[in-house]
Amino acid sequence: QAFLRVVRAEYAANRPGTTYAQGVEEPWCADFVSWVAKEAGAPLVNPHSGGWRIPGVFTMQEALQQAGTWRPASSGYAPKLGDIAVYAEPSPFGQHTNFVLAAKDGTLTTIGGNEPGGIRVSEHRLDRSLGLLGYGVR
Repeated sequence: QAFLRVVRAEYAANRPGTTYAQGVEEPWCADFVSWVAKEAGAPLVNPHSGGWRIPGVFTMQEALQQAGTWRPASSGYAPKLGDIAVYAEPSPFGQHTNFVLAAKDGTLTTIGGNEPGGIRVSEHRLDRSLGLLGYGVR
C-alpha cells in the first residue's frame, strides 16, 4: 500500500529528476527507484556508500544481488507489483530500471522515472527485445 501511495503521488506531481537525485543532474531512473523505496519505508542499500540512494543501473543490480533479492529474467520468476526491473542497453529505455506494476499475458506494465515525459507508466511485450536482465523482489 505504501508503494502505491508513493508512486501515485509522484506520477501526479511528475517532478524533475533532481528531486530524486539529491540535487544532482544525472540520468535518474535508479535515483527514482531508490527514492520511492525509501519513501515507501523499504529503503535499498547502496553497496558502495551504505546510503539509500543508488544512482546507477549496474549499482542497482549489484545492490539487489547483494540483498539476495535478484531474480534473473531467465529464471522463470513471475514479477509482482512493486518488484524492481533492470534492463540492459538494447531495451527501449537503454540501460534502465523501474518498478513493476503488473505482468500478465506476456505484457509487463511498469512505472519509472527518467522515461519519455518524466515519470511514466509503460507497457511492453515480455520478449528479448525488452532487454530485461532481471528483477529485484520487493
